[in-house]
Amino acid sequence: MKNIFIGTDKSLFFIIVVLSVVGFLILASASAALSEKQFGVPYYYIVNQFMRGFVPGIILFLIGLSVSYTAWRTFSVPFIIASLILMVMVFMPDIGFSYGGATRWITIGPITFQPSEILKLALIIYLASWLESRKSVIQEYSATFIPFIIIISIISVFLVLQPDLGTLAVIGLNALFIYLIGGSRWSQTGAIIVFGLIAFFVFLQFIASPYSRDRMLIFLNPGHDPLGKGYQVNQAQIAIGSGGFWGRGIGESTQKYGLLPEPVGDSIFAVFAEEFGFVGGGTLVLFFIFFLWRGLAIAARAPNVFGRLLATGIVVSISIQAFINIGANSGILPLTGIPLPFISYGGTSLAMTMASMGILLNISKG
Repeated sequence: MKNIFIGTDKSLFFIIVVLSVVGFLILASASAALSEKQFGVPYYYIVNQFMRGFVPGIILFLIGLSVSYTAWRTFSVPFIIASLILMVMVFMPDIGFSYGGATRWITIGPITFQPSEILKLALIIYLASWLESRKSVIQEYSATFIPFIIIISIISVFLVLQPDLGTLAVIGLNALFIYLIGGSRWSQTGAIIVFGLIAFFVFLQFIASPYSRDRMLIFLNPGHDPLGKGYQVNQAQIAIGSGGFWGRGIGESTQKYGLLPEPVGDSIFAVFAEEFGFVGGGTLVLFFIFFLWRGLAIAARAPNVFGRLLATGIVVSISIQAFINIGANSGILPLTGIPLPFISYGGTSLAMTMASMGILLNISKG
């Protein structure tokens, strides 16, 4: 077991351990009251996160760390196809599971998971392999640009139907970054951005649910309907503000007691900031910045194009999710429902994050 860590980036491993420990610490605090109310015990969420997220995550982490990252090139096509099949299964009766107006989960017996979390990693691996194979023609519109648009458009349809606009934003931004790093022209990247913005405004105007429009309205006008449509973002900012400089102390958040929606999910950073204050929140942000720096350093020294694109995709995807979540809780960005990596409740998210970390550490071996 010790041998598989030889040559890995020790700084990155340290960051992963710290974020994992902090994740369980704050989840235990944020979930206790909600767990007691819903299930009669204070430890339901933390046990579930451990059994359905951390345990399979550690197994996937060790696989990713042990297997040479170049082997994932071989499985890139089957992996993305399997992920898309799972995305279709979300809409099948008796298999797909809906919650809060969204259909994003699959339930098979006692197992429930979110296919879009698997799709995130599958797409990164596929794009890294696909762009490497087309590195000599990546600047040609017919050979790479148009197929890239088609691939992302197909995935976008699945996510819009769920709907899961937060995941769509993460996947879209990350895919664009991978494509840029892969060697595309700036004019191609600009065309994709323009296309994406047009598609976004068309979607918002003619397709989006009133709920999605409300989130954008609240972002543009934070004072609008603070007890209704703007309730979540206002409560999150109250939690962050009431933490002050040093915080109330672990376990001392008051907003998690029925005032803050989704205290174990996309609002968990607000609970963290209330209990650990500006110092704690700022330190967590610094850890994610440090994570981004170490990940990009690993990508820069990867010995081949596939490794460089794969590492870039993994680290940028995690970082985008972290900064979107923190930004949304702080009122800097619109609420999207994106979980905070390593921290928020969600077994599939944690398991796939740990799998990605195993692969990233494997790349760091060189």
